[in-house]
Amino acid sequence: MKLATLRSARRDGELVVVSRDLSRFTRTSAIAPTLQAALDDWSALRPRLEEISMRLNEGSTGEPFDPRQCLSPLPRAYQWCDGSVYQAHMERMGKWIGKPVDPRFWQEPWMYQGSSDAFLAPTEDIPAGSEEWGVDYEGEIAVIATDVVYGASPAQAGRSIALVMLCNDVSLRNLMGAELSKGFGFVQTKPQSAFSPVAVTLDELGGDWRDYRLHRALDSYVNGVKFGSPGAGDMVHGFDVLLAHAAKTRSLCAGTIVGGGTVASMDASHGTSCITERRVLEILSGGEPKTPFLRYGDTVKLEMLDDAGRSIFGAIEQRMARPRV
Repeated sequence: MKLATLRSARRDGELVVVSRDLSRFTRTSAIAPTLQAALDDWSALRPRLEEISMRLNEGSTGEPFDPRQCLSPLPRAYQWCDGSVYQAHMERMGKWIGKPVDPRFWQEPWMYQGSSDAFLAPTEDIPAGSEEWGVDYEGEIAVIATDVVYGASPAQAGRSIALVMLCNDVSLRNLMGAELSKGFGFVQTKPQSAFSPVAVTLDELGGDWRDYRLHRALDSYVNGVKFGSPGAGDMVHGFDVLLAHAAKTRSLCAGTIVGGGTVASMDASHGTSCITERRVLEILSGGEPKTPFLRYGDTVKLEMLDDAGRSIFGAIEQRMARPRV
């Protein structure tokens, strides 16, 4: 089943079921007006939404689906926690800041709690007050969970995963060092993130979803030039562990979003899912970075394709722009 949220007069948009080929949709207001409402009673409402999905995929019913009319699947969330569990990304970022990877990384995931009061739509501009902030994209996989109990084990937490989607976790690299030096975490460095037009249930991913990881390449482009297709399955910790880590000292309510961090492969030939990693690889090979951070008018695209070349989640396609005042 594939779900999306269309723009509407309501801040949280309108939940719709989308066909597997992303061509058509059916409204769900009689069952759940929003995705959060569906997640709040997921066990009861999911079967009814799946009936709509089955009819939509079997027939020619439904309205034409346009990703440009979508908000992020959850336009806002009660909680957004982002991890960092790709060894290649951690090692390359360590080279960037001149610090080796902390040995604790292999025992537990790195995680921060981000802003979740308003996410960017998947085709909405990335607002940036200055090009000097070092605006970078980060291509990620994220999951949406139902309720997770306090102190849940990884097995318990893994069973709460309801939906999977893509994420652009925007980072302001030139603000990061000063902010982290305070020893109090991210605020300004991590502005609004964006998520793919569509979130999908695990069964839609078939054998690519195993060990609580999505084993498929994530494609990213800047200004139409491909930056990479690293494998998203190369996680040191799976999403079961990420959710359990977040729930160690608190329960997580339905609608919590958890990200896996910047997708990265140890094999550098697969490219990167952010600009900073590419700059690090350029330094290692040629002594200096050549690729600039995003500038006004630059575009970013993130997408994941199936074996037939069809988009699974729809694409995140954004342009960097000055913020609207």
